[in-house]
Amino acid sequence: MTQRLAFLASDRPEAQTARERLVQRYGEHPLDQAEVVVALGGDGFMLETLHANLDAMVPVFGMNRGSVGFLMNDFGEDDLPARVAAADEAVIHPLQMDAVTVAGDRTGGLAFNEVSLLRQTRQSAKLRVSVDGRVRMDELICDGALVATPAGSTAYNLSAHGPIIPLDARMLALTPISAFRPRRWRGALLSHGAEVAFDVLEADKRPVSATADSTEVRRVARVEVRERRDIALTMLFDANRTYHERVLTEQFAG
Repeated sequence: MTQRLAFLASDRPEAQTARERLVQRYGEHPLDQAEVVVALGGDGFMLETLHANLDAMVPVFGMNRGSVGFLMNDFGEDDLPARVAAADEAVIHPLQMDAVTVAGDRTGGLAFNEVSLLRQTRQSAKLRVSVDGRVRMDELICDGALVATPAGSTAYNLSAHGPIIPLDARMLALTPISAFRPRRWRGALLSHGAEVAFDVLEADKRPVSATADSTEVRRVARVEVRERRDIALTMLFDANRTYHERVLTEQFAG
């Protein structure tokens, strides 16, 4: 059966060229009429595509025309409908970020990878960390901290020495970024239903920004993070290199 495909591409020339060739070969449909979205770019563009697809919630099959491409399949023009039909599904849920600034302004955002807090100046951030309404750390002195989804655990979280989480583990990673005190704290694994809150201590002296994927809020005073199980998007991966296999391989990489 012929699939209704929509093709989206990043601004990179190689992605735009690939889109033109694929559209000419397979045709295309508008996003609201498509059965599958084919995203052409890197991991950053995959995140953009997922955000753009929140209303339609159409499965996304990515092909790497960027740099890292951990969330993307290898690029190939041949037999695309067959690859898509045989693809393995990986269902992901985003995080909800609710940030309050020092001035009292409120901003929300969704993150498929992570919600991160980062110091804005040369001075370290001071954070109070609470889980499910209970203070778990009175003072974390650090460059920042993040809460990562399983899908995002191989991104910034991994670079900050956080754990890799299988997609079906129903867990979140709470990971410090360059922790100074307590120096040996490496973070925590939390239930996917946990609600995490960061209170910024000395917010005027030590300003902190919060970011949910591409949504950034400056000079925050408090940030609350929780998983949105009511939002479920599907990424498609080639059957011979599923997301689960990628995560397992990453854990044994040198």
